Amino acid sequence: MYLGIDIGTSAVKFILVDAAQEVVASAEEPLAPVQPRPLWSEDDPEKWWQAVATGLDRLARDHAKPMSGVRGIGLSGQMHSAVLLDAADQPVRPAILWNDGRSTREAAELAALGIGLQRETGVLPMPGFTGPKFLWLKRHEPDAVKRTRTLLIAKDFIRLKLSGEKLTDVTDAAGAWLIDQDKRQWSQAALAACGIDAQLLPRLVESRSAGAPLKDDLARRWGLPVNVVIAAGAGDVAAGGIGVGVVNPGDGFVSLGTSAQVFLADTKHLPDPERLVHAFCHGLPDRWFRMAALLNGASPLAAFARWSGEADIAALLQEAEASFTGPSYLLALPYLYGERTPLNDPLARAALVGMTNSTTRADLVQAILESVAFSLADGLDVLTGGSAKPQSLALIGGGARSAFWAKLIASILEVSLVRYDASDRGPAYGAARLARLAVTGEEARAVVIPPPVKDVIAPDPALSEAYRPRIEAFRSLYRALKPVWPLVTGQA
Repeated sequence: MYLGIDIGTSAVKFILVDAAQEVVASAEEPLAPVQPRPLWSEDDPEKWWQAVATGLDRLARDHAKPMSGVRGIGLSGQMHSAVLLDAADQPVRPAILWNDGRSTREAAELAALGIGLQRETGVLPMPGFTGPKFLWLKRHEPDAVKRTRTLLIAKDFIRLKLSGEKLTDVTDAAGAWLIDQDKRQWSQAALAACGIDAQLLPRLVESRSAGAPLKDDLARRWGLPVNVVIAAGAGDVAAGGIGVGVVNPGDGFVSLGTSAQVFLADTKHLPDPERLVHAFCHGLPDRWFRMAALLNGASPLAAFARWSGEADIAALLQEAEASFTGPSYLLALPYLYGERTPLNDPLARAALVGMTNSTTRADLVQAILESVAFSLADGLDVLTGGSAKPQSLALIGGGARSAFWAKLIASILEVSLVRYDASDRGPAYGAARLARLAVTGEEARAVVIPPPVKDVIAPDPALSEAYRPRIEAFRSLYRALKPVWPLVTGQA
């Protein structure tokens, strides 16, 4: 039995997987990050730990027998965060998250260091990455940096709590803008540019490596065996690829969680920073990936549910599907947190245009769903660079639960989407697979394979044709509103 834990943005997800790779049990605990100022996004790392402990308490109570057979734990989590710890391993300040845009100036200065460093680190430096954020902290919160003795990323703070070990893997380090992607080692040039002392960083290993075991008192608390191995694990995007077996050239997926990604696997490091492609280490030693990273996935829909007072997102989706007749007459932008690929614009914001007195809630929901699909189309265009699109992509993340939304995305991308069993829990499932590899030492090709297919959602040719002009209108709307963003974000 193997346990995967994914420290997401809006929830911690848990999954128990048996030797046949069947899901035996799962759980979820909510998180509530905050935006204390414009462009800021933070969370308290101790609340991550509270959510992990609560979820494992619940699994131990409700699934005691499978928990007693756990051999390994794998960790996954939101990438790019900055967790600063003092000499007692206590957080110095709230963690700065992946969708934080405060370090725009620092990212621009790092970009000015040239294309060579961008190719080494895999991508143009952007405000959400750990390195630029640390440089911002040095300038704006020097006392916090002075107290800092360790710099970690989200999942590795949880590892420290579980085992007492300071360790990270190459995929999370890749997303920090701090490693040489080709050599899979810390980049001395990037560390120097960001003002980071290498002694602040944890040991760096491959994702399938075995780390220190679970603490004895925690094993007793949750009814787990003694010396349960904790794998190095992976950032959520790479773990999602491991979860659906997307590790070979030509394999790819669309991830639709709080954020969104379009992801293509490869056997080489192929940087393309000029087009804002993220080229990072994958979760297997001889694999890399290229990715279009979008800051806004299912989060615009979740935000609309909150604004409208409808707590049941599934009900909103059903309402939109029931009234659907074709492309919306409305246009929306989904940029709650700015956007990375293909805009690199932390100031961009969400918008809805074209409303009339007869506009319904279902109309608004459909426009939001389409806006996310349009941004995914932008991401796929950047990744393929004018070459042929893949015929199919896996669809993972919480948004994968909606067949209606998947149909819109497939038709707008003009690509078939494959939904697998456990697609909505891809990173946690991938983390469980990495735990198994760490325990057994098996060949990855025997474990990291596509799960059973749930269904394949093909594009509707008539819808694809109808949506093509809407994609260009979507892009035009962003260009038209771009001069407004500094005003509405207080950055003018």
